[in-house]
Amino acid sequence: MQATALCLETLMLIAAQGTIIGSQKVMQVVKEQVMRALTTKPSSLDQFKSKLQNLSYTEILKIRQSERMNQEDFQSRPILELKEKIQPEILELIKQQRLNRLVEGTCFRKLNCRRRQDKFWYCRLSPNHKVLHYGDLEESPQGEVPHDSLQDKLPVADIKAVVTGKDCPHMKEKGALKQNKEVLELAFSILYDSNCQLNFIAPDKHEYCIWTDGLNALLGKDMMSDLTRNDLDTLLSMEIKLRLLDLENIQIPDAPPPIPKEPSNYDFVYDCN
Repeated sequence: MQATALCLETLMLIAAQGTIIGSQKVMQVVKEQVMRALTTKPSSLDQFKSKLQNLSYTEILKIRQSERMNQEDFQSRPILELKEKIQPEILELIKQQRLNRLVEGTCFRKLNCRRRQDKFWYCRLSPNHKVLHYGDLEESPQGEVPHDSLQDKLPVADIKAVVTGKDCPHMKEKGALKQNKEVLELAFSILYDSNCQLNFIAPDKHEYCIWTDGLNALLGKDMMSDLTRNDLDTLLSMEIKLRLLDLENIQIPDAPPPIPKEPSNYDFVYDCN
């Protein structure tokens, strides 16, 4: 009832602005006000009411116009051509980041038949991107593990394919793991030689995307993970906005500004707790 009253009060505020619009348009604006106010996740009814009052009819029109202009700008033919031109550069940047992460390496857990996560192993790519070094560990490492401490090697040239999820041999072998959706989404395997494979279960979704992207890049295949799509969209948007800036007569420095010295104290820091 209170929310309904707030909506009616908002409608009256819109009508009071003296703008002549149809009742249907009024209801559309009220609906948009409510939806935009709810997206801010107000913690109380008073905050919700305050958000509604700030979203006046004029403000809604400004937001709509801004969103429409941004959408039209980024869908125009010159912008689409620019995106197509710089997308390969962005993908190459993402590829290098993925390969650099593989060179750093990752600690993986071993899952036995009883699903006890009590053993670790480490895998990393050689700096020349030609060999995968891997080996068992007694415990989870602190930082990177040197190449010479990893006993086994797998030449990248010997890799035949990379499979994920239910197509992984270790997911087919272990019925219990196959039913675990969380584990299934983190599983991937490297197939090499005739019947050999190197089985992985990533520690989280981010590492899963990093490794599957990196391995596919090594094999000359497309990087298809959600992380790559998000990175591509973000970097493309940033690059296009930078290139569209009016930088005439503005001197762009070749080097980043120096990092300022640390303050003598941190009394100004607010403790959120």
